[in-house]
Amino acid sequence: MSRPGFSGTSSPSFSSSVPENGCHAAELSDEERDNLRFDLAKMEEEIQTLRQVLLTKEKSAADIRRRLGMGPLSSIKENLSKGWQEVQTSSPYLTASAVLDDISNSNVCVRTKEGLAHASHVTSSALTNVGVVITRRLAELRALPLPSPPRTLNHTMSVPSMRHSSTFRSFEEMVGSVKVSGLMAVM
Repeated sequence: MSRPGFSGTSSPSFSSSVPENGCHAAELSDEERDNLRFDLAKMEEEIQTLRQVLLTKEKSAADIRRRLGMGPLSSIKENLSKGWQEVQTSSPYLTASAVLDDISNSNVCVRTKEGLAHASHVTSSALTNVGVVITRRLAELRALPLPSPPRTLNHTMSVPSMRHSSTFRSFEEMVGSVKVSGLMAVM
């Protein structure tokens, strides 16, 4: 096209009467306004065409990805995997990993792990023994016959007299023996 102000390329060339910061419509002649409107319409038409072409290409790329088995989650997974590999090969990560390995293999850490494992084992066996003794004692109490007239619970028994009862003494002896065996195992 041989219209003034349009050189046939996608970027229009304006006359030198248009300042860089634009101009008022009153300063333009009718012919310049017509040329600018034509250029604007042409530019908007090209933009619309480019959008349609881009949309078509995006659909084609999505179809190719789908046919290759590359869904949106697989690309995210792949990006995360690459990112994690970059982190693992980074200098700060390698330095921190080496320091943590040194700490976990130190004598103090190894002895602490062993001590905690032993304490855990001793505590577990002590609690198991307590449970067995309590269960046995409750079974013994359950086997006792109920008194003929049902008694009502009243709080006439004092703490010192409870301490001298056979049940309390038996329970106290059992806890004491568990405590002593636990201490002996720790030493």
